[in-house]
Amino acid sequence: MSAAAAVADPESVWTPRVNPWLIAFVVSLAAFMEVLDTSIANVALPHIAGNLGASSDESTWVLTSYLVSNAIVLPITGWLVSLVGRKRFFLICISLFTVSSLFCGVAPTLPFLLLARVIQGIGGGGLQPMAQAILADTFPPKMRGLAFSVYGVTAVVAPAIGPTLGGWVTDSYSWRWIFLMNLPVGILAIFLVLRYVDDPPFLKRTTLHESKIDYFGFGLLAVGVGFLQIVLDKGQEDDWFGSNFILTLSIIAVIALVALVLWELHVKTPILDLRLFKNVNFATASVMMLMVGAASFSTTVLMPQYLQTLMGYTATSAGMVLSVAAVLLLIELPMVGQLTARIQARYLIAFGWATLTIAMFYSTHRLDLQMSFVSATWLRIAQYLPMGFIFIPATMVAYLGLPQEKSNAVAGLINFVRNIGASAGTSAVTTILARRAQVHQVMLANHTGLGNRMFQSSTGSLAGQLRHAGGTQAQAEAYGRLYRGMLSQASTLSYIDTFWLLGVTTGIMFFLSFLLRSNHPRKADSQAMAH
Repeated sequence: MSAAAAVADPESVWTPRVNPWLIAFVVSLAAFMEVLDTSIANVALPHIAGNLGASSDESTWVLTSYLVSNAIVLPITGWLVSLVGRKRFFLICISLFTVSSLFCGVAPTLPFLLLARVIQGIGGGGLQPMAQAILADTFPPKMRGLAFSVYGVTAVVAPAIGPTLGGWVTDSYSWRWIFLMNLPVGILAIFLVLRYVDDPPFLKRTTLHESKIDYFGFGLLAVGVGFLQIVLDKGQEDDWFGSNFILTLSIIAVIALVALVLWELHVKTPILDLRLFKNVNFATASVMMLMVGAASFSTTVLMPQYLQTLMGYTATSAGMVLSVAAVLLLIELPMVGQLTARIQARYLIAFGWATLTIAMFYSTHRLDLQMSFVSATWLRIAQYLPMGFIFIPATMVAYLGLPQEKSNAVAGLINFVRNIGASAGTSAVTTILARRAQVHQVMLANHTGLGNRMFQSSTGSLAGQLRHAGGTQAQAEAYGRLYRGMLSQASTLSYIDTFWLLGVTTGIMFFLSFLLRSNHPRKADSQAMAH
Protein backbone atom coordinates (compact mmCIF):
# COMPACT_ATOMS: atom_id res chain seq x y z
CA MET A 1 0.00 0.00 0.00
CA SER A 2 1.35 3.44 -0.89
CA ALA A 3 1.60 6.27 1.63
CA ALA A 4 -1.19 8.16 -0.09
CA ALA A 5 -3.43 5.13 -0.02
CA ALA A 6 -2.66 4.60 3.61
CA VAL A 7 -3.84 8.12 4.43
CA ALA A 8 -6.94 7.70 2.32
CA ASP A 9 -7.93 4.53 4.10
CA PRO A 10 -8.61 5.32 7.77
CA GLU A 11 -8.54 1.65 8.73
CA SER A 12 -4.85 1.36 7.82
CA VAL A 13 -3.96 4.05 10.37
CA TRP A 14 -6.41 2.95 13.04
CA THR A 15 -5.58 4.04 16.56
CA PRO A 16 -7.35 3.06 19.80
CA ARG A 17 -9.70 5.55 21.45
CA VAL A 18 -7.80 5.41 24.77
CA ASN A 19 -4.14 5.59 25.71
CA PRO A 20 -2.40 2.47 24.27
CA TRP A 21 -0.47 1.97 27.51
CA LEU A 22 -3.73 1.62 29.41
CA ILE A 23 -4.73 -1.15 26.98
CA ALA A 24 -1.29 -2.74 27.46
CA PHE A 25 -1.84 -2.83 31.22
CA VAL A 26 -5.35 -4.25 30.89
CA VAL A 27 -4.50 -7.14 28.56
CA SER A 28 -1.23 -7.93 30.37
CA LEU A 29 -3.10 -8.14 33.66
CA ALA A 30 -5.24 -10.99 32.33
CA ALA A 31 -2.26 -12.76 30.74
CA PHE A 32 -0.18 -12.39 33.92
CA MET A 33 -2.93 -14.06 35.92
CA GLU A 34 -2.88 -17.07 33.58
CA VAL A 35 0.90 -17.50 33.35
CA LEU A 36 1.33 -17.12 37.09
CA ASP A 37 -1.29 -19.81 37.68
CA THR A 38 0.63 -22.23 35.47
CA SER A 39 3.69 -22.28 37.73
CA ILE A 40 2.15 -21.36 41.08
CA ALA A 41 0.31 -24.69 41.39
CA ASN A 42 3.49 -26.79 41.13
CA VAL A 43 4.60 -26.30 44.73
CA ALA A 44 1.09 -26.99 46.08
CA LEU A 45 0.78 -30.53 44.69
CA PRO A 46 1.74 -32.32 47.95
CA HIS A 47 -0.80 -30.23 49.87
CA ILE A 48 -3.49 -30.90 47.26
CA ALA A 49 -2.79 -34.65 47.36
CA GLY A 50 -2.94 -34.76 51.16
CA ASN A 51 -6.09 -32.68 51.42
CA LEU A 52 -8.04 -34.54 48.72
CA GLY A 53 -6.83 -38.03 49.65
CA ALA A 54 -4.90 -38.60 46.40
CA SER A 55 -1.49 -40.10 45.73
CA SER A 56 1.46 -38.05 44.54
CA ASP A 57 1.17 -39.52 41.03
CA GLU A 58 -2.54 -38.71 40.86
CA SER A 59 -1.97 -35.13 42.00
CA THR A 60 0.37 -34.44 39.05
CA TRP A 61 -2.68 -34.67 36.78
CA VAL A 62 -3.66 -31.29 38.26
CA LEU A 63 -0.83 -29.88 36.12
CA THR A 64 -1.19 -32.23 33.15
CA SER A 65 -4.94 -31.68 32.69
CA TYR A 66 -4.41 -27.93 32.53
CA LEU A 67 -1.46 -28.16 30.13
CA VAL A 68 -3.31 -30.49 27.73
CA SER A 69 -6.42 -28.32 27.33
CA ASN A 70 -4.26 -25.18 27.21
CA ALA A 71 -2.05 -26.63 24.46
CA ILE A 72 -5.05 -27.59 22.31
CA VAL A 73 -6.57 -24.09 22.41
CA LEU A 74 -3.37 -22.07 21.88
CA PRO A 75 -2.71 -22.79 18.18
CA ILE A 76 -6.33 -22.28 17.08
CA THR A 77 -6.94 -18.92 18.77
CA GLY A 78 -6.65 -17.13 15.40
CA TRP A 79 -9.40 -19.30 13.94
CA LEU A 80 -11.61 -18.88 17.03
CA VAL A 81 -11.24 -15.10 16.80
CA SER A 82 -12.45 -15.23 13.19
CA LEU A 83 -15.66 -16.84 14.46
CA VAL A 84 -16.58 -14.65 17.44
CA GLY A 85 -14.34 -11.55 17.28
CA ARG A 86 -11.22 -10.85 19.32
CA LYS A 87 -12.67 -8.75 22.15
CA ARG A 88 -15.55 -11.17 22.65
CA PHE A 89 -13.18 -14.16 22.56
CA PHE A 90 -10.84 -12.46 25.06
CA LEU A 91 -13.76 -11.81 27.42
CA ILE A 92 -14.96 -15.41 27.09
CA CYS A 93 -11.47 -16.65 27.97
CA ILE A 94 -11.17 -14.38 31.03
CA SER A 95 -14.65 -15.39 32.21
CA LEU A 96 -13.96 -19.12 31.77
CA PHE A 97 -10.64 -18.81 33.57
CA THR A 98 -12.11 -16.82 36.45
CA VAL A 99 -15.17 -19.03 37.02
CA SER A 100 -13.14 -22.24 36.75
CA SER A 101 -10.62 -20.78 39.26
CA LEU A 102 -13.50 -20.53 41.73
CA PHE A 103 -14.41 -24.17 41.09
CA CYS A 104 -10.75 -25.18 41.53
CA GLY A 105 -10.62 -23.38 44.86
CA VAL A 106 -13.72 -25.08 46.27
CA ALA A 107 -13.13 -28.52 44.69
CA PRO A 108 -14.22 -31.27 47.14
CA THR A 109 -12.60 -34.15 45.24
CA LEU A 110 -9.69 -34.69 42.84
CA PRO A 111 -11.92 -35.56 39.79
CA PHE A 112 -13.87 -32.31 40.34
CA LEU A 113 -10.59 -30.38 40.53
CA LEU A 114 -9.29 -32.02 37.34
CA LEU A 115 -12.47 -31.11 35.44
CA ALA A 116 -12.20 -27.51 36.65
CA ARG A 117 -8.54 -27.43 35.60
CA VAL A 118 -9.45 -28.59 32.09
CA ILE A 119 -11.96 -25.73 31.77
CA GLN A 120 -9.40 -23.36 33.26
CA GLY A 121 -6.86 -24.49 30.65
CA ILE A 122 -9.37 -23.86 27.84
CA GLY A 123 -9.95 -20.31 29.08
CA GLY A 124 -6.29 -19.69 29.81
CA GLY A 125 -5.23 -20.85 26.37
CA GLY A 126 -6.57 -17.70 24.75
CA LEU A 127 -5.25 -15.12 27.22
CA GLN A 128 -1.57 -14.99 26.25
CA PRO A 129 -1.97 -14.92 22.44
CA MET A 130 -4.83 -12.42 22.60
CA ALA A 131 -2.83 -10.09 24.85
CA GLN A 132 0.07 -10.27 22.40
CA ALA A 133 -2.13 -9.79 19.32
CA ILE A 134 -3.93 -6.79 20.86
CA LEU A 135 -0.57 -5.18 21.65
CA ALA A 136 0.67 -5.82 18.11
CA ASP A 137 -2.36 -4.03 16.62
CA THR A 138 -2.57 -1.27 19.24
CA PHE A 139 1.00 0.01 18.88
CA PRO A 140 2.77 1.11 15.66
CA PRO A 141 5.74 -1.07 14.56
CA LYS A 142 8.34 1.32 15.98
CA MET A 143 6.78 0.98 19.46
CA ARG A 144 5.98 -2.72 19.40
CA GLY A 145 9.24 -3.65 21.10
CA LEU A 146 8.44 -1.43 24.07
CA ALA A 147 4.86 -2.73 24.16
CA PHE A 148 6.04 -6.34 24.09
CA SER A 149 8.28 -5.55 27.06
CA VAL A 150 5.06 -5.16 29.08
CA TYR A 151 3.86 -8.50 27.76
CA GLY A 152 7.28 -9.96 28.56
CA VAL A 153 6.55 -9.41 32.23
CA THR A 154 3.72 -11.92 31.96
CA ALA A 155 5.50 -14.50 29.82
CA VAL A 156 9.00 -14.46 31.34
CA VAL A 157 8.81 -12.98 34.84
CA ALA A 158 5.58 -14.60 36.07
CA PRO A 159 6.87 -18.22 35.82
CA ALA A 160 9.93 -17.27 37.89
CA ILE A 161 8.01 -15.72 40.80
CA GLY A 162 5.14 -18.23 40.66
CA PRO A 163 6.77 -20.99 42.77
CA THR A 164 7.87 -18.51 45.45
CA LEU A 165 4.44 -16.91 45.70
CA GLY A 166 2.72 -20.29 45.55
CA GLY A 167 4.88 -21.65 48.38
CA TRP A 168 4.15 -18.64 50.58
CA VAL A 169 0.39 -18.72 49.95
CA THR A 170 0.20 -22.47 50.53
CA ASP A 171 2.26 -22.39 53.72
CA SER A 172 0.59 -19.28 55.13
CA TYR A 173 -3.03 -19.99 54.18
CA SER A 174 -4.22 -22.91 52.03
CA TRP A 175 -3.57 -24.34 48.56
CA ARG A 176 -7.10 -23.29 47.64
CA TRP A 177 -6.09 -19.63 47.72
CA ILE A 178 -3.69 -20.04 44.80
CA PHE A 179 -6.85 -20.43 42.70
CA LEU A 180 -9.24 -18.18 44.63
CA MET A 181 -6.85 -15.21 44.37
CA ASN A 182 -7.66 -15.15 40.63
CA LEU A 183 -11.25 -14.03 41.29
CA PRO A 184 -10.72 -10.30 42.02
CA VAL A 185 -8.09 -10.06 39.26
CA GLY A 186 -10.38 -11.75 36.74
CA ILE A 187 -13.38 -9.59 37.62
CA LEU A 188 -11.27 -6.43 37.35
CA ALA A 189 -9.85 -7.59 33.98
CA ILE A 190 -13.35 -8.22 32.59
CA PHE A 191 -14.50 -4.73 33.61
CA LEU A 192 -11.41 -3.04 32.13
CA VAL A 193 -11.57 -4.98 28.84
CA LEU A 194 -15.26 -4.10 28.40
CA ARG A 195 -14.47 -0.45 29.01
CA TYR A 196 -11.21 0.16 27.17
CA VAL A 197 -10.46 -2.54 24.57
CA ASP A 198 -11.92 -2.43 21.04
CA ASP A 199 -11.46 -4.49 17.89
CA PRO A 200 -9.80 -2.70 14.97
CA PRO A 201 -11.99 -2.23 11.88
CA PHE A 202 -10.18 -4.82 9.77
CA LEU A 203 -10.91 -7.48 12.41
CA LYS A 204 -14.59 -6.54 12.47
CA ARG A 205 -14.75 -7.22 8.73
CA THR A 206 -13.14 -10.65 9.00
CA THR A 207 -15.40 -11.76 11.84
CA LEU A 208 -18.46 -11.31 9.63
CA HIS A 209 -17.28 -13.94 7.17
CA GLU A 210 -18.97 -17.28 7.51
CA SER A 211 -16.51 -20.03 8.29
CA LYS A 212 -16.93 -23.72 7.61
CA ILE A 213 -15.77 -25.52 10.73
CA ASP A 214 -12.91 -27.94 10.14
CA TYR A 215 -14.09 -30.71 12.46
CA PHE A 216 -11.62 -33.28 11.15
CA GLY A 217 -8.68 -30.90 11.57
CA PHE A 218 -9.78 -30.01 15.09
CA GLY A 219 -10.04 -33.70 15.99
CA LEU A 220 -6.51 -34.39 14.73
CA LEU A 221 -5.23 -31.33 16.59
CA ALA A 222 -6.89 -32.31 19.87
CA VAL A 223 -5.59 -35.87 19.73
CA GLY A 224 -2.10 -35.03 18.46
CA VAL A 225 -1.34 -32.05 20.69
CA GLY A 226 -3.19 -33.47 23.71
CA PHE A 227 -1.38 -36.80 23.62
CA LEU A 228 1.96 -35.10 22.92
CA GLN A 229 1.53 -32.93 26.01
CA ILE A 230 0.75 -35.99 28.15
CA VAL A 231 3.84 -37.77 26.79
CA LEU A 232 6.06 -34.77 27.59
CA ASP A 233 4.59 -34.34 31.06
CA LYS A 234 4.50 -38.02 32.08
CA GLY A 235 7.35 -39.51 30.03
CA GLN A 236 10.14 -39.40 32.60
CA GLU A 237 7.81 -40.41 35.41
CA ASP A 238 6.71 -43.56 33.48
CA ASP A 239 10.17 -44.44 32.04
CA TRP A 240 9.35 -43.15 28.55
CA PHE A 241 9.08 -45.90 25.94
CA GLY A 242 9.54 -48.56 28.59
CA SER A 243 5.88 -47.82 29.36
CA ASN A 244 3.23 -49.18 27.00
CA PHE A 245 1.05 -46.21 27.94
CA ILE A 246 3.67 -43.65 26.84
CA LEU A 247 4.62 -45.66 23.74
CA THR A 248 1.00 -45.93 22.59
CA LEU A 249 0.30 -42.23 23.13
CA SER A 250 3.52 -41.31 21.30
CA ILE A 251 2.60 -43.36 18.22
CA ILE A 252 -0.92 -41.94 18.11
CA ALA A 253 0.39 -38.38 18.60
CA VAL A 254 2.89 -38.69 15.73
CA ILE A 255 0.29 -40.15 13.36
CA ALA A 256 -2.28 -37.48 14.29
CA LEU A 257 0.18 -34.57 13.94
CA VAL A 258 1.53 -35.75 10.57
CA ALA A 259 -2.03 -36.21 9.31
CA LEU A 260 -2.92 -32.75 10.70
CA VAL A 261 -0.12 -31.07 8.72
CA LEU A 262 -1.10 -32.83 5.47
CA TRP A 263 -4.79 -32.07 5.99
CA GLU A 264 -4.39 -28.41 6.97
CA LEU A 265 -2.17 -27.65 3.97
CA HIS A 266 -4.84 -28.84 1.52
CA VAL A 267 -8.18 -27.98 3.16
CA LYS A 268 -9.81 -24.70 2.02
CA THR A 269 -10.70 -23.43 5.50
CA PRO A 270 -7.93 -24.71 7.81
CA ILE A 271 -8.31 -24.49 11.57
CA LEU A 272 -4.53 -24.03 11.78
CA ASP A 273 -2.80 -21.58 9.44
CA LEU A 274 0.39 -23.57 8.77
CA ARG A 275 1.12 -21.50 5.67
CA LEU A 276 2.53 -18.84 8.00
CA PHE A 277 5.64 -20.99 8.30
CA LYS A 278 6.47 -20.19 4.67
CA ASN A 279 7.57 -16.79 6.00
CA VAL A 280 11.25 -17.23 6.94
CA ASN A 281 11.06 -14.67 9.75
CA PHE A 282 8.05 -16.31 11.33
CA ALA A 283 9.52 -19.81 11.01
CA THR A 284 12.86 -18.73 12.50
CA ALA A 285 11.19 -16.77 15.30
CA SER A 286 9.07 -19.84 16.08
CA VAL A 287 12.16 -22.03 16.46
CA MET A 288 13.69 -19.42 18.74
CA MET A 289 10.57 -19.10 20.87
CA LEU A 290 10.53 -22.88 21.17
CA MET A 291 14.05 -22.69 22.59
CA VAL A 292 13.17 -19.69 24.78
CA GLY A 293 10.47 -21.80 26.41
CA ALA A 294 12.84 -24.75 26.78
CA ALA A 295 15.75 -22.73 28.20
CA SER A 296 13.76 -20.49 30.55
CA PHE A 297 11.57 -23.23 32.05
CA SER A 298 14.30 -25.89 32.24
CA THR A 299 16.66 -23.59 34.14
CA THR A 300 13.75 -22.56 36.36
CA VAL A 301 13.40 -26.25 37.22
CA LEU A 302 17.14 -27.02 37.44
CA MET A 303 18.31 -24.30 39.83
CA PRO A 304 15.79 -24.70 42.69
CA GLN A 305 15.93 -28.48 42.36
CA TYR A 306 19.74 -28.40 42.68
CA LEU A 307 19.62 -26.04 45.64
CA GLN A 308 16.94 -28.01 47.50
CA THR A 309 17.99 -31.60 46.84
CA LEU A 310 21.78 -31.23 47.01
CA MET A 311 22.43 -28.13 49.09
CA GLY A 312 19.60 -28.32 51.62
CA TYR A 313 17.86 -25.05 50.72
CA THR A 314 14.26 -24.57 51.77
CA ALA A 315 11.65 -23.87 49.09
CA THR A 316 11.54 -20.23 50.21
CA SER A 317 15.34 -19.81 50.01
CA ALA A 318 15.48 -21.42 46.58
CA GLY A 319 12.62 -19.20 45.47
CA MET A 320 14.54 -16.11 46.59
CA VAL A 321 17.40 -17.08 44.27
CA LEU A 322 14.94 -17.12 41.36
CA SER A 323 13.10 -14.00 42.41
CA VAL A 324 16.15 -11.72 42.38
CA ALA A 325 16.77 -12.54 38.72
CA ALA A 326 13.07 -12.04 37.95
CA VAL A 327 13.08 -8.56 39.52
CA LEU A 328 16.16 -7.54 37.53
CA LEU A 329 14.56 -8.86 34.35
CA LEU A 330 11.50 -6.77 35.15
CA ILE A 331 13.75 -3.69 35.10
CA GLU A 332 15.58 -4.84 31.98
CA LEU A 333 12.56 -5.50 29.74
CA PRO A 334 11.54 -1.83 29.15
CA MET A 335 15.18 -1.01 28.34
CA VAL A 336 15.27 -3.77 25.73
CA GLY A 337 11.94 -2.50 24.38
CA GLN A 338 13.50 0.91 23.81
CA LEU A 339 16.56 -0.63 22.15
CA THR A 340 14.34 -2.33 19.56
CA ALA A 341 13.50 1.15 18.21
CA ARG A 342 17.21 1.82 17.59
CA ILE A 343 18.93 -1.51 16.89
CA GLN A 344 17.98 -4.26 14.48
CA ALA A 345 16.15 -7.09 16.21
CA ARG A 346 18.44 -9.80 14.87
CA TYR A 347 21.47 -8.14 16.50
CA LEU A 348 19.70 -7.93 19.86
CA ILE A 349 18.63 -11.56 19.53
CA ALA A 350 22.17 -12.64 18.60
CA PHE A 351 23.52 -10.78 21.64
CA GLY A 352 20.94 -12.49 23.85
CA TRP A 353 21.80 -15.98 22.60
CA ALA A 354 25.55 -15.28 22.85
CA THR A 355 25.33 -14.12 26.48
CA LEU A 356 22.96 -16.99 27.34
CA THR A 357 25.41 -19.49 25.83
CA ILE A 358 28.24 -18.02 27.89
CA ALA A 359 26.03 -18.22 31.00
CA MET A 360 25.25 -21.91 30.38
CA PHE A 361 28.91 -22.84 29.99
CA TYR A 362 29.79 -20.61 32.96
CA SER A 363 27.26 -22.63 35.00
CA THR A 364 29.20 -25.83 34.28
CA HIS A 365 32.22 -24.33 36.10
CA ARG A 366 30.38 -22.65 38.98
CA LEU A 367 28.11 -25.49 40.11
CA ASP A 368 29.51 -27.18 43.21
CA LEU A 369 28.27 -28.28 46.60
CA GLN A 370 30.07 -25.43 48.40
CA MET A 371 28.39 -22.66 46.37
CA SER A 372 27.16 -19.76 48.49
CA PHE A 373 23.71 -18.15 48.32
CA VAL A 374 25.21 -15.05 46.70
CA SER A 375 27.03 -17.14 44.08
CA ALA A 376 23.84 -19.08 43.31
CA THR A 377 21.93 -15.81 42.93
CA TRP A 378 24.49 -14.34 40.52
CA LEU A 379 24.51 -17.59 38.55
CA ARG A 380 20.74 -17.43 38.18
CA ILE A 381 20.95 -13.79 37.10
CA ALA A 382 23.46 -14.75 34.40
CA GLN A 383 21.11 -17.50 33.16
CA TYR A 384 17.96 -15.37 33.11
CA LEU A 385 18.79 -11.79 32.11
CA PRO A 386 19.69 -12.69 28.48
CA MET A 387 16.08 -13.85 27.98
CA GLY A 388 14.92 -10.24 27.69
CA PHE A 389 17.18 -9.64 24.69
CA ILE A 390 15.70 -12.69 22.97
CA PHE A 391 12.02 -12.72 23.92
CA ILE A 392 11.01 -9.17 22.95
CA PRO A 393 12.82 -8.90 19.57
CA ALA A 394 11.88 -12.47 18.56
CA THR A 395 8.23 -11.77 19.32
CA MET A 396 8.43 -8.55 17.34
CA VAL A 397 10.09 -9.97 14.19
CA ALA A 398 7.53 -12.79 13.99
CA TYR A 399 5.05 -10.22 12.61
CA LEU A 400 7.37 -8.79 9.93
CA GLY A 401 6.11 -9.29 6.38
CA LEU A 402 2.72 -10.66 7.46
CA PRO A 403 -0.64 -8.88 7.00
CA GLN A 404 -2.30 -7.36 10.06
CA GLU A 405 -5.28 -9.70 9.88
CA LYS A 406 -2.89 -12.57 10.61
CA SER A 407 -1.80 -11.12 13.97
CA ASN A 408 -4.14 -13.38 15.96
CA ALA A 409 -2.91 -16.52 14.21
CA VAL A 410 0.72 -15.41 14.65
CA ALA A 411 0.24 -14.80 18.38
CA GLY A 412 -1.47 -18.16 18.87
CA LEU A 413 1.23 -20.17 17.12
CA ILE A 414 4.13 -18.28 18.73
CA ASN A 415 2.73 -18.87 22.21
CA PHE A 416 1.96 -22.49 21.33
CA VAL A 417 5.53 -23.30 20.29
CA ARG A 418 6.90 -21.55 23.39
CA ASN A 419 4.65 -23.61 25.66
CA ILE A 420 5.58 -26.83 23.85
CA GLY A 421 9.22 -25.81 24.23
CA ALA A 422 8.69 -25.34 27.96
CA SER A 423 7.18 -28.82 28.30
CA ALA A 424 9.78 -30.45 26.05
CA GLY A 425 12.66 -28.66 27.75
CA THR A 426 11.51 -29.61 31.23
CA SER A 427 11.05 -33.25 30.18
CA ALA A 428 14.43 -33.30 28.47
CA VAL A 429 16.43 -31.93 31.40
CA THR A 430 14.75 -34.19 33.97
CA THR A 431 15.48 -37.20 31.76
CA ILE A 432 19.09 -36.15 31.16
CA LEU A 433 19.60 -35.59 34.89
CA ALA A 434 18.33 -39.07 35.75
CA ARG A 435 20.30 -40.86 33.02
CA ARG A 436 23.57 -38.99 33.49
CA ALA A 437 23.41 -39.40 37.27
CA GLN A 438 23.32 -43.18 36.75
CA VAL A 439 26.30 -42.99 34.38
CA HIS A 440 28.35 -40.95 36.85
CA GLN A 441 27.39 -43.25 39.73
CA VAL A 442 28.84 -46.21 37.84
CA MET A 443 32.01 -44.28 37.01
CA LEU A 444 32.51 -43.12 40.61
CA ALA A 445 31.71 -46.57 41.98
CA ASN A 446 34.73 -47.93 40.11
CA HIS A 447 36.89 -45.80 42.41
CA THR A 448 35.14 -46.67 45.68
CA GLY A 449 35.63 -50.42 45.86
CA LEU A 450 37.28 -52.16 48.82
CA GLY A 451 40.30 -52.83 46.62
CA ASN A 452 40.96 -49.13 46.12
CA ARG A 453 43.65 -47.98 48.57
CA MET A 454 42.58 -44.34 48.53
CA PHE A 455 38.99 -45.33 49.30
CA GLN A 456 40.14 -47.60 52.16
CA SER A 457 42.30 -44.79 53.54
CA SER A 458 39.40 -42.29 53.43
CA THR A 459 37.03 -44.78 55.04
CA GLY A 460 39.49 -45.63 57.80
CA SER A 461 40.20 -41.97 58.54
CA LEU A 462 36.50 -41.08 58.69
CA ALA A 463 35.71 -44.13 60.83
CA GLY A 464 38.44 -43.10 63.27
CA GLN A 465 36.96 -39.63 63.60
CA LEU A 466 33.51 -41.09 64.21
CA ARG A 467 34.81 -43.45 66.91
CA HIS A 468 36.53 -40.53 68.60
CA ALA A 469 33.22 -38.68 68.56
CA GLY A 470 31.52 -41.61 70.27
CA GLY A 471 30.05 -43.41 67.28
CA THR A 472 29.07 -47.02 68.00
CA GLN A 473 28.99 -48.20 64.37
CA ALA A 474 31.75 -46.04 63.02
CA GLN A 475 32.78 -48.21 60.07
CA ALA A 476 29.22 -48.64 58.74
CA GLU A 477 28.46 -44.97 59.20
CA ALA A 478 31.67 -44.06 57.37
CA TYR A 479 30.64 -46.20 54.40
CA GLY A 480 27.17 -44.59 54.46
CA ARG A 481 28.54 -41.06 54.46
CA LEU A 482 30.95 -41.74 51.62
CA TYR A 483 28.18 -43.38 49.61
CA ARG A 484 25.89 -40.38 50.10
CA GLY A 485 28.75 -38.12 49.11
CA MET A 486 29.28 -40.17 45.96
CA LEU A 487 25.59 -39.83 45.05
CA SER A 488 25.76 -36.07 45.57
CA GLN A 489 28.84 -35.82 43.37
CA ALA A 490 27.19 -37.93 40.66
CA SER A 491 24.10 -35.72 40.75
CA THR A 492 26.22 -32.56 40.56
CA LEU A 493 28.05 -33.93 37.52
CA SER A 494 24.68 -34.69 35.87
CA TYR A 495 23.61 -31.06 36.37
CA ILE A 496 26.89 -29.92 34.82
CA ASP A 497 26.25 -32.19 31.80
CA THR A 498 22.75 -30.75 31.42
CA PHE A 499 23.95 -27.15 31.43
CA TRP A 500 26.64 -28.08 28.92
CA LEU A 501 24.01 -29.45 26.52
CA LEU A 502 21.89 -26.33 27.02
CA GLY A 503 24.96 -24.24 26.15
CA VAL A 504 25.46 -26.14 22.88
CA THR A 505 21.79 -25.69 21.95
CA THR A 506 21.70 -21.97 22.71
CA GLY A 507 24.96 -21.57 20.74
CA ILE A 508 23.21 -22.98 17.68
CA MET A 509 20.46 -20.40 18.15
CA PHE A 510 23.09 -17.64 18.02
CA PHE A 511 23.98 -18.57 14.43
CA LEU A 512 20.29 -18.98 13.55
CA SER A 513 19.73 -15.32 14.53
CA PHE A 514 21.34 -14.11 11.33
CA LEU A 515 18.69 -15.81 9.19
CA LEU A 516 16.20 -13.19 10.37
CA ARG A 517 15.28 -10.41 8.01
CA SER A 518 16.58 -6.93 8.77
CA ASN A 519 13.78 -4.83 10.24
CA HIS A 520 15.45 -1.34 9.97
CA PRO A 521 13.88 0.08 13.16
CA ARG A 522 14.53 3.72 12.21
CA LYS A 523 12.37 3.22 9.11
CA ALA A 524 9.52 1.60 11.02
CA ASP A 525 7.01 4.30 10.12
CA SER A 526 7.54 3.85 6.39
CA GLN A 527 7.36 0.07 6.83
CA ALA A 528 4.05 0.43 8.63
CA MET A 529 2.56 2.26 5.65
CA ALA A 530 3.90 -0.37 3.26
CA HIS A 531 2.45 -3.04 5.51
